[in-house]
Amino acid sequence: MELILSTSLAMLTLDLACQPEVALGFNLITLTLDPTHQPELILSPRLAEPTLDSTCHPEMTFSPGPAEITLDPNHQSEETPAPSLAELTLEPVHCRPELMDACADLINDQWPRSRASRLHSLGQSSDAFPLCLLLLSPHPTSEAAPMVVGHARLSRVLDRPQSLLVETVVVARALRGRGFGRRLMEGLEDFARARGFRHLHLTTHDQLYFYAHLGYRLGEPVQGLVFSSQRLPTNLFRAFPRAPAPHPPSMVLSLTTQAAPSSPKGPPLPPPPPLPQPLTLLPPPPAGPFPQNLLETQYQDLRGCPIFWMKKDI
Repeated sequence: MELILSTSLAMLTLDLACQPEVALGFNLITLTLDPTHQPELILSPRLAEPTLDSTCHPEMTFSPGPAEITLDPNHQSEETPAPSLAELTLEPVHCRPELMDACADLINDQWPRSRASRLHSLGQSSDAFPLCLLLLSPHPTSEAAPMVVGHARLSRVLDRPQSLLVETVVVARALRGRGFGRRLMEGLEDFARARGFRHLHLTTHDQLYFYAHLGYRLGEPVQGLVFSSQRLPTNLFRAFPRAPAPHPPSMVLSLTTQAAPSSPKGPPLPPPPPLPQPLTLLPPPPAGPFPQNLLETQYQDLRGCPIFWMKKDI
């Protein structure tokens, strides 16, 4: 007797004399059984699973469920370990131009700014100052470039040849509070000292206790130079904060040498008022005693927020 379970796509012919018991979990199957060796037929209630029982053959089961995947723990990805303080290095950004993009991202994460403007500022770094220093950690993959974990900018100070102004000090957010900021500041101090500088100046809004623990104390404002060159004398920089140059001689109207026109009637005209004093970029410090409390400051930034000027002798 021939038994046919008909659906639509596939046909499977089983000879029970030489085939094992089969449990098929697919519902699109046609089975043709040999009537001379027909066994008991058991239908499972799910997806028409026919189970063929034979006493002389082993059981073989096909499951329609999804395949089970087991991952080898030896090949699973591991979390990137934190950089070691002992492996950190300090290098100028102009010596590692391939890391300039990563440095711009690090700084912009703290102080958002146009990426093009940030890259332009980093591109001005040179041995003649201003100079941008990178705190680098070796990448876990030896073939990859090192990771940028910190940055600081050093600029010369007007009329103070042995001083540098420290700006834009930043450490990657994920690494803060773990000694990387201290390592960055100690490294730049060694860098500056090796080049003949003896004083460091900086400003801060909310990290004054951090710098105080590093040996900085409250100081007075200084003027950092945006650019410098060994070919330009120092006295040339003194002219920048002063008033603009006078007009050409042919256009100057003297207010003191020319005599007042004589008038047949009335008294002579009074002398002209004195010229205003030249403007300077740095206002004089406010009157009063110098504050020694770290919670007090005499100075404000351009937005009117309190700012602390600090200094350290190295």
